[in-house]
Amino acid sequence: MNRPKKYLPEYLSFTRKERTGIIVIVAFILAFVIAPFLFPFFIKSKPIDHTAFEKEIAVLNLQEDSNQYFTGSTYEKSNPHYLRRAGSTDYSKQLRGELFYFDPNTLPATGWVKLGIREKTANTIQNFVAKGGRFYKPEDIGKIWGLHEDEINRLIPYVQIESNSAAENYQPNKTAPFKKFEKPVNMIASVDINQADSSAFIALPGIGSKLAGRIINFRDKLGGFYKVEQVAETFALPDSTFQKIKNKLVLSSRSVNQLNINSATIDELKIHPYIRYNLANAIVQYRNQHGNFSSINDLRGITIFTAELFDKAAPYLTVK
Repeated sequence: MNRPKKYLPEYLSFTRKERTGIIVIVAFILAFVIAPFLFPFFIKSKPIDHTAFEKEIAVLNLQEDSNQYFTGSTYEKSNPHYLRRAGSTDYSKQLRGELFYFDPNTLPATGWVKLGIREKTANTIQNFVAKGGRFYKPEDIGKIWGLHEDEINRLIPYVQIESNSAAENYQPNKTAPFKKFEKPVNMIASVDINQADSSAFIALPGIGSKLAGRIINFRDKLGGFYKVEQVAETFALPDSTFQKIKNKLVLSSRSVNQLNINSATIDELKIHPYIRYNLANAIVQYRNQHGNFSSINDLRGITIFTAELFDKAAPYLTVK
């Protein structure tokens, strides 16, 4: 029974090294606990400068103020062009500046500040003038939101508005007489359809660059126009547009390029807009069977060559 008691002191006792280790560990623990309280005595905190932050806030407030407007309750009824800025009405800190004669319509923002006006109010005035607003008489500066009555009375004697005919004749309650719009008359010269370039055709009403190019391309494939009405056959040219420009189209020369039906090949004939492949092949086959054509009228013997098509194509064909 006494045996456990005999060995108990051995488990509760520590060697010299163990005691030293325990003391070191406890010392470290105490050091970590006390250290935060000792930092202020050894490390002085750097003061925080809020100046830059306050400047940024001031700039944001200035931008917000310069974009917030409302019409003055009294003056808006007489002249809606004058706009006031929403803001504080505390003018107790209004600065006093240097007095000099000035024109509120041309005075820059720096000039208003020099007069003792707050920078925000000066910017409001500049925005008003920049948007077309104008002061017509000295008392008009009293309609500006941001000017205290004392400041208005102080500045009015120094206001000198430059004489302006528009300002003198300005009557806010009078409606300007309506002037009927008169469409200018376009004097378009006549266009020679066999000589005109694309710019001449574009000058015609309803003709753009694409239609002008199509007219010229059609003219080149035909070999020239022999009558004005052929222009109406241009691809995608509306008849309504042709009727508008018809009286401006002239034909100084009816000379066109002709194809010799006794020597032209199928490939040469088929590129003509009035002939194409079927007629070109029929012409060559008829020529091979019956010999050369003695006259253009011999084409009437070809079955698919209708009278209407013959009348259109005949001016472009020859037997010589």
